[in-house]
Amino acid sequence: MSDLSHPGRRGFLRRSIAIVPAATALTATGFVTAQNVTAPASPASGTASSAASTANYVPVYFHADEWAFIKAAVARLIPSDDIGPGAIEAGVPEFIDRQMEGSFGQAATWYMQGPFVPSSPLFGYQGKMLPREVYRAGIAATDAWCKAQKGGKTFAQLDAAQQDEVLKGLDTETIKFDNVGAKDFFTFLLQNTKEGYFSDPIHGGNKNAAAWKMIGFPGARADYLDWVDKPGVHYTLPPVSISGPQG
Repeated sequence: MSDLSHPGRRGFLRRSIAIVPAATALTATGFVTAQNVTAPASPASGTASSAASTANYVPVYFHADEWAFIKAAVARLIPSDDIGPGAIEAGVPEFIDRQMEGSFGQAATWYMQGPFVPSSPLFGYQGKMLPREVYRAGIAATDAWCKAQKGGKTFAQLDAAQQDEVLKGLDTETIKFDNVGAKDFFTFLLQNTKEGYFSDPIHGGNKNAAAWKMIGFPGARADYLDWVDKPGVHYTLPPVSISGPQG
């Protein structure tokens, strides 16, 4: 997280999606696999309905204080602006909470036996804690650090500049914890935030396929025969989720 500035973050998102194969954007990408997916009854339309849907969601895994942290953190990682919705409007907190109860949160498909030794980041996560345990311990440790260093306030109670400072500290490991790796925690948080922002709306994030609309990604449309012989023509149809058109 080398640049937390407004244009830097949006440019970072565009560079992130540019290197992700299109097929993976239809599912929960990277760390997360598609498990226990329930299609929404019908996709809502508009930012207002997205915000209402997000506000009405009741977390299954996260406790109230953890939920406050998740919402505050993802809002800083992908803030809303005049180009596109932020992580909150896109439903990223819901996506992350749902993943905690799925195969990713349980590390169901990962080898989770020892030995557990310090390794290069090239080998990926090598810890003994399940991802959902990393989140729980990481949030508690971050809030404890904030209370000790920021006048008794939790992360969610800090102002935006202070929150950015803490997130950068987790990323660069200038903030360290005894019981959980700060970098491991931040890596999961950042990766899952991007996944929730760009994945198929069927997973709970990317409400109304707003992120796909922002970058011009068509989604899971069945065919493009009507557009094959129209090079250079702007594609005007709305993106399609696995569950159907997104308005």
